[in-house]
Amino acid sequence: MKHASSGGRAMLAALIALTLAACAAPARLLAPDLRNDVPLAGLQAPERAGWPAARWWRQYHDPQLDDLMDRATRQSPDLAVAQSRVAQAEQSARLAAAQLGLSVNGSAQVARQRLSDHGLIPSQFLGFSWYNQADLGAQLKYDFDWWGKKRATLEAALDQAHAAEAQRSAAALALQYAVADTYFGWLADQARLQLADQALATQRQFSRIADLRVKQGVDLPDEAQKARAQLAAVREMRVALEGSAKIRRVSLASLLGVAPEQLPELQPRPLPRVDEGIPANAALDLIARRPDIAASRWQVEAALRQTDAARAEFFPDFSVSAMAGLSSIDMGKLFTAGSRTFALTPALHLPIFNGGALKANYGVSKAQLDAAIAQYDSTVLAAAREVATQALGAQQIAAQRVVQRTRVDAQRQLLANAQARATQGVRDARESLGAKAQWLQQRDSAVQLQAQAVATDLALVKALGGGYRDASTADRNADSTSSVTAGARP
Repeated sequence: MKHASSGGRAMLAALIALTLAACAAPARLLAPDLRNDVPLAGLQAPERAGWPAARWWRQYHDPQLDDLMDRATRQSPDLAVAQSRVAQAEQSARLAAAQLGLSVNGSAQVARQRLSDHGLIPSQFLGFSWYNQADLGAQLKYDFDWWGKKRATLEAALDQAHAAEAQRSAAALALQYAVADTYFGWLADQARLQLADQALATQRQFSRIADLRVKQGVDLPDEAQKARAQLAAVREMRVALEGSAKIRRVSLASLLGVAPEQLPELQPRPLPRVDEGIPANAALDLIARRPDIAASRWQVEAALRQTDAARAEFFPDFSVSAMAGLSSIDMGKLFTAGSRTFALTPALHLPIFNGGALKANYGVSKAQLDAAIAQYDSTVLAAAREVATQALGAQQIAAQRVVQRTRVDAQRQLLANAQARATQGVRDARESLGAKAQWLQQRDSAVQLQAQAVATDLALVKALGGGYRDASTADRNADSTSSVTAGARP
């Protein structure tokens, strides 16, 4: 009767503790209502045919760029760092998974020990001073995850692994963009250097004519000084372009993780043509196309699971441990039936007085969730701003290029007329040389605008996600659901 009464009181105490824990536990948080579109309303931009492909740089049909991209994806230290973070997150998920379910450990030990002659039981009473102790056994333990703490921890670790993978994709996109932007900048420098060489030859001719006219007393010395000043200005521009091209080669080598002399030899090529515009469904599909947005969304999900784990801390943990083995001080009798040992230990851990630690821990997890949601909203707004800025910039540059082509054509006609008059002997060579200098200057401006158009197109490709695709987010958008957890877990 005493044993039954004692067991009843223990059960009653456990039920009271469970009730108190349930009353103290906060309510479970619902999945936050995250937006599934980006605010691009009112953006008047031409429609772009399709989204950037996974290997978007191949649309420029440049073998040199393809080779640089292949080298960058193999050799870049930045990508190696990002990949190591993915591996670390995956191992953390495996560690969390290992905490679930049944754990079994085995042990075996043999000890040789001498008893003290002056101990509690002197050795002379036992008849021996030395003895052997052999133990062989297996321990089993199972934690009942009734409140989902370990399951939530595992799901949070999986979400962190997904976030790390998305961040790796974002790092890869940033690297690819930097390589393409630097390479096309180098091509622009090479095109402008060719024009600078022609402009330098033109200014030299002009300077020689000016010197000759001064010697003949036709013009004042100031005219020769002006010609030399113009020649120096062209030389200065050429030196600046040459230095820029060298710096871009060094930057490319750094992006590829090699020394500048290990960079493959690059040949000048014309800058590619680009098209303006954004995909028609950019406002709805950009959420799934941007790796930084996907990473932020996974971080929200991980933080939500962490709040579940922190809430589960308010409830009791129940586990069962069992042990079975053999133990003997006589090695010859270790494997006999009399050496068997067994133990079964149910355990109940009750959070009763903890000085507010559980509430503080839950408050920290909730604050981290709020921060993750705010970061997600900020990332979405930044993505919208980036897409809109680059799309509008592309339209503005396209309009400027139309005007610039008109200027180049007009200056080319003026040059042809001046050369015709010089051939007929109506005017001297100074007029045609001046017209040629102006024509080369307009062509240089056209190359700069084309380089800006290419740079803007690259930035727009990056803003559109560069071929990234988050399937889980795409499924949520297709189902028109705002639940952050719908279809998110593998």
